[in-house]
Amino acid sequence: MNAYGSFPGTRPRRLRTTPAMRRMVAETRLDPADLILPAFVREGISEPVPIAAMPGVVQHSRDTLRKAAVEAVAAGVSGIMLFGVPEDAKKDAEGTAGTDPDGILQLAIRDVKAEVGDDLVIMSDLCLDEYTDHGHCGVLDADGRIDNDATLERYAEMAQVQADAGVHVVGPSGMMDGQVGVIRDALDTIGKEDVSILAYTAKYTSAFYGPFREAVGSSLTGDRKTYQQDPANARESLRELALDLEEGADMVMVKPAGPYLDILAKVAASVDVPVAAYQISGEYAMVEAAAEKGWIDRDKAIFETLTGIRRAGARMILTYWATEVAQKLARGI
Repeated sequence: MNAYGSFPGTRPRRLRTTPAMRRMVAETRLDPADLILPAFVREGISEPVPIAAMPGVVQHSRDTLRKAAVEAVAAGVSGIMLFGVPEDAKKDAEGTAGTDPDGILQLAIRDVKAEVGDDLVIMSDLCLDEYTDHGHCGVLDADGRIDNDATLERYAEMAQVQADAGVHVVGPSGMMDGQVGVIRDALDTIGKEDVSILAYTAKYTSAFYGPFREAVGSSLTGDRKTYQQDPANARESLRELALDLEEGADMVMVKPAGPYLDILAKVAASVDVPVAAYQISGEYAMVEAAAEKGWIDRDKAIFETLTGIRRAGARMILTYWATEVAQKLARGI
């Protein structure tokens, strides 16, 4: 008792007294099943190639990708999002390597499907940027601008070859108007009604994509401001959300995650479909770089960032730490 009698009678600190108490009353929990592993597979290599800007992440060979998939399953990770990295000589203005049934991404889908079957949800990046010599997410018109509707035709082809390869979920990431509806129709036309669409609903043009450019060997010239969302805008994301749902999206996503937790919370509060968030390369690189300098505690920072994304409303989190975090969760760390 203090000079003011029993005040305060309510003491929130009572629920923070021990680790067991804090664990019992925790409002947000991470589970391995919340996690999806993004993975890069590069054509023409026999050993994994480290990505300098993303310590611990590699461009996989087909063999090491299979091993990564098996490891993810063992850790309890729910899904893997595959990105193909073709040989530079195969890039062209139309991104034809992206619709080649024997292109690197389609081969990777088949490899993972053969290795783990349905034990891991196999997702594929459905976009042209890895395959075009100009590095944009679509085909260009005569004036060098992205031709939205011509790009949709290419996306329809990509969806079909990825579905034929055995993918469970396609992730159209190009932010073209009408992409979800066109892809849904393309999948249904070939009898692939069970293939789901994870819509990149709110994908912002971001400085945090920087390390990703190295990861996919990007040939980008210019920027993507005419099709990715402006970081200044929030209501626009809800408009994109309404359109994606109307066109048949099964799941929706916000990308990047950390700088856009407000958008993630708005989206999660507005829908009754699963919501994902992508903790992107720059978010990963910042933590790893600061931890390497000894400026932050790496593990605590990783778990704090992921908990924040989960707390904001993401049911699924794409993160390059997916397998590592899942393993630690299983050990109770």
